[in-house]
Formats: sequence, C-alpha cells, structure tokens
Amino acid sequence: AEAVEFLGGLDVLINNAGSLVGRRSLAEADEAFWQEVMELNLGSTRRISRAALPHLAKAAETNPGASIVNLSSLAGRKGGHAGSLPYSTAKGAILTLTRAMATELGPQGIRVNAVTPGLILGTSFHNTHTTEESKRQTIAGIPLGRGGTPEDIARAVVFLASEYDGFITGATLDINGGVYMA
Repeated sequence: AEAVEFLGGLDVLINNAGSLVGRRSLAEADEAFWQEVMELNLGSTRRISRAALPHLAKAAETNPGASIVNLSSLAGRKGGHAGSLPYSTAKGAILTLTRAMATELGPQGIRVNAVTPGLILGTSFHNTHTTEESKRQTIAGIPLGRGGTPEDIARAVVFLASEYDGFITGATLDINGGVYMA
C-alpha cells in the first residue's frame, strides 16, 4: 500500500519470490518442508497477485499495459532434478495459475504471463543449489552453448510487462537457450 501511494498507482506486478529451499527426496520431504516450499513459491504468487488486483484493475481503466508477470522455472516444465519435487510442483502450478489468472483477469484489462528460466548463471539459486559439475553438464546440453544471465531474464520480463505485448496473455516464455522448446 505504501509503494502504491508513493508511486501513484500500480501498473505492473512481477512475482519473483521463490527458492528451492533445499534438495530433499520424496521420502525426506516431510509435510512441513513441502508446505514451506509450496508457500514460498506458489502461495506468495497467489497472495501478492490478490493484494495487487484492485490497484492493477484501477490502472487498467486508463492504461492498457496493466500486467502481471510470474516467474516459474524450467523445473516446472520438465520436472526438475532429483530432490526438487516440491519446488518443481510449485513452479508447474504457477504455469497453470498464470493461465487461469489470464482467463479471469483478461476482461478487466489485466494481462498475465509467465517466464520459465533455465540455468541462469551468477544467481544465488544456482550458486547455492547447483554444483559446478552439474552446471558444466547442463551447459553441454544447451543448444546455444551457454548458461543464461540475469539480464536475459530481465529483458523478457520487461517485454512482457510493457505495452509492446499488449495482445499476449496466458503465455509462458521459455528462456533456456533451447533446452526446452514448446
């Protein structure tokens, strides 16, 4: 509310909260761990979107660029790696949530899209949860021959948040160098 007041409104919401939290197998991931990962990734996206909705609806009355961009993950498309079951599930659910929100909010003039980053180098996520050997193996399988950068993701998010994508809603933009092509 303070940010909306300070900025004079809210035109765009970027849902970027999320983390793997830790790698645990299905047998090791107890209910508390499952709930923590689901709440951080999926619950926060739903909750923040709901809180922003009145402000985005107001902005959409005068601005055709009212937009929500949800950050998912390649893990939500492909199922992730061993030990990422709750994270992959939450990120996959964000893609369904994105399409459902696009259907529901479109009549109000609010576009909703998602991005699914693959291996993005230099991020705390991969610095914490991905070994150097795993990074090398992943890069070897990327058709473009490199990991992504935070700037690769930022440019896509800016596009989806802008008026330049005024007729795109419910879409998922895969940013992974060609590892996954839909």
